[in-house]
Amino acid sequence: MARVTVEDCVLKVPNRFELVLLAGHRARAISAGAPLSVARDNDKNPVVALREIADETVAIRGLRDSLIGTLQHHVERDEPVEDDMPRLMAGQDAAMEGIAVDAYADTMSDLAAELDAALGGDDDDE
Repeated sequence: MARVTVEDCVLKVPNRFELVLLAGHRARAISAGAPLSVARDNDKNPVVALREIADETVAIRGLRDSLIGTLQHHVERDEPVEDDMPRLMAGQDAAMEGIAVDAYADTMSDLAAELDAALGGDDDDE
């Protein structure tokens, strides 16, 4: 890559990281068969892409939008319908209440056993 080409491109796209992304995207488009807007002059695709950016023969905004479109991934998720939420939450509340009742019963039986042991055990001997 010619230093002059990169320096010319930095005037058009000040952020070097963005320049690399845009030039790479354009070079891939050229490899896929996109028409050239400058003469190839026996240059490879990345150099041609940089020359196109430097000469402003490609729309940088359009190139940027195309790059963003290819990098975005849209994932469809099945989310519960708003009407189902109260029913689902009621089931969750009931489950949590059941857990709390079980924990309370376990704690009470443990306390009763400790109290019984502390008071001397069996009441059947009296």
